[in-house]
Amino acid sequence: MLLDFDRLGWLRHALCLVAVLVGLFLLLPILLIVALSFGSSQWLQFPPPAWTLKWYGQLFADPEWLTSFFVSLRIALTVMVLSTVIGLMASFGLTRGRFPGRELVRALFLTPMVLPVVVLAVALYALFLRIQLNGTFIGFVIAHLVVALPFAIISICNALERFDTAIEEAAIICGASPLEAKLRVTIPSIQLGVFGAAIFSFLASWDEVVIAIFMASPDLQTLPVRIFSTLRQDLSPVIAAVSSILVGFTAVLMLLAAFLRKDKPS
Repeated sequence: MLLDFDRLGWLRHALCLVAVLVGLFLLLPILLIVALSFGSSQWLQFPPPAWTLKWYGQLFADPEWLTSFFVSLRIALTVMVLSTVIGLMASFGLTRGRFPGRELVRALFLTPMVLPVVVLAVALYALFLRIQLNGTFIGFVIAHLVVALPFAIISICNALERFDTAIEEAAIICGASPLEAKLRVTIPSIQLGVFGAAIFSFLASWDEVVIAIFMASPDLQTLPVRIFSTLRQDLSPVIAAVSSILVGFTAVLMLLAAFLRKDKPS
């Protein structure tokens, strides 16, 4: 039996207060890092004695940070495209296919989401050492693709399950081929699911650090790996500036996804 939220009375206000407190508990550390990135103290002092953009200037003047940024961007964009395309094809098979073991195949695709990430990282590291892909761009892409693909499959499968297949069948009756009906009718109708798959696949690669640590080499490091390795040597406010950019970039993508979903006509 579902509860009517409007009839909970004082309990409703208590639940709202708890939700606000939990939100603040999660957001305050992030906001603290952002504030420290603009502080003038090199010891990450809070509250900052003064405000400055010096750390951002040092960040953009350092070629190593910029190189790591573009490495992360290249890997994340490649993973986003591959994960969306493979996830789209796999989702059609998982939602439309009628073959033995379909649910088992679906569970296998989603296994990287439930495995401890360090276990997955060690397994990939051992495999890639044998096939000489560790520390390579292709190795990074494949490793991140393993993590990102479940997000794409979940998003697209949910969209396909809500799609009325009668519309696609009507297009075929009107003369379209099955492939043309999928390209011109089905995929445009589930574009929000495809877009969500692209966004979450990008973010899964962009923010990944554990697997990236195992995959990294001295010549190829992603931005999260660079942050982690720098933290072990020096707690510089430049790290706060990099972290703020990562958080801001992620927030912009999530807000864009929410905005497009809100504007989608029902």
